[in-house]
Amino acid sequence: MKTKVVVALASVLALTTAVRAADTAPKADASKVTTDAEGKKHQWMVQGGEREKALELKPDLKHGKEVFEVCSACHMPEGWGRTDGTFPELAGQYRTVLIKQLTDIREGNRDNPTMYPFALTSEIGGEQSVSDVTAYIASLPMNPDNGKGPATADLAHGAKLYADNCVRCHGDKGEGNEEKYYPRIQGQHYEYLLRQFKWIQQGKRRNANPDMIAQIKGFSDKDMVDVLSYVAQLSPPKDKLGPHGWKNPDFD
Repeated sequence: MKTKVVVALASVLALTTAVRAADTAPKADASKVTTDAEGKKHQWMVQGGEREKALELKPDLKHGKEVFEVCSACHMPEGWGRTDGTFPELAGQYRTVLIKQLTDIREGNRDNPTMYPFALTSEIGGEQSVSDVTAYIASLPMNPDNGKGPATADLAHGAKLYADNCVRCHGDKGEGNEEKYYPRIQGQHYEYLLRQFKWIQQGKRRNANPDMIAQIKGFSDKDMVDVLSYVAQLSPPKDKLGPHGWKNPDFD
């Protein structure tokens, strides 16, 4: 009888621990649905799956560095990408955002033919590798010299557009929101921001937040240039920035 009681209590404690762990993970809004350029509907956040498993795991930064070697060929050893926007800066991005984007690409919820082959489980491993590499990337200092917009951009107009349309999710300084999976866009390369903005507006980025799709549908080409030029000159906090010309010592 005592044995049964002990087993029952252990089961209750294990369940309670699991529930508490789940409660501490960022909550996904599974009610939002996007429609792509072909008219197909996609859920912005799917409950469960690899994303939530990776979030719950304790990351190993040493292993994350090893996994990042695969990523560094395009995103550079510093995680700074390229200032021409060919590849985005990943360094300093929220781990939640990195996990969502990586798992969306792996699971076919975001189209990225260039990255997809390198993101596969066969190349970098499963949920633990996702947890590890994203934690490593998030720990890297950010580029103080990100790619900027054209000199002809109207930054005052861009600032107004940003205040009216973007602040609610991305914050006053482009800092985003880790718990809600809103990315840090401060310090990101202008050309990358512009390309993704256009794809979201056109329905080509299938894992985009429906709220953003609705918010930017009326933006003109000039609006895009102005607001994203303004965003590109928003600087991350000094404690997030690396020195000018910094080289990642992990890859000497």
